[in-house]
Amino acid sequence: MTPDPNRHPENGDGERVVVRDRRRVDPDTGEVRTPDGAAAPEAEAPADDPRVAELTAEVAERTADLQRLSADFANYRRRVDRDREAVLVTTRAQFVGELLTVLDDIERAGAHGDLTGPFKSVADKLVSVVQKLGLEPFGTEGEPFDPSVHEAVQHEAVDVTGPTVTVLSAVLRRGYRIGDRVLRPAMVAVTERADDGTAIETPLEGIPVVDPTAATD
Repeated sequence: MTPDPNRHPENGDGERVVVRDRRRVDPDTGEVRTPDGAAAPEAEAPADDPRVAELTAEVAERTADLQRLSADFANYRRRVDRDREAVLVTTRAQFVGELLTVLDDIERAGAHGDLTGPFKSVADKLVSVVQKLGLEPFGTEGEPFDPSVHEAVQHEAVDVTGPTVTVLSAVLRRGYRIGDRVLRPAMVAVTERADDGTAIETPLEGIPVVDPTAATD
């Protein structure tokens, strides 16, 4: 005979015996039982809870602050790199600028055939050093005249039909630059040519013949 679970047996002295089921999992429903006196688990806040909206707004604000800080730091690094590069260019320009007259002497010596032996070896090393520092010469015959980098000391206008372009007819002193910075403009003589690039056959009257390798003041 199966005992009645709701029946409370009594011992021989008449005391009532109570059987308690302390299993944490209900065998019938499979759910976890809440211990007596323990607080029931707090239910999740609904989606329209104002606390959720407040926390979401705070997270968005902190994210925006972090993005601004990251952008400010990136801009700061770019400014530092740009300033550092400007200082390097200025330092190189000051150093190389003191050597331009020496380079002029080397160029004149080479044009007259005096750049030989040990002197040529030293000159080649000096030219190699300034080239590594970014020094670039400019100014060649036939090059279009640019007043921002060329200093015209002689000019001759000749009769030309149609549009013309002013070009360099002689380079009296070579120009130099480092990057976009012009250390010294090229000293040139200029004339006019037809804009198709063909040379003008008319002699340049009034312009003295100048040796570009000769010393100039």
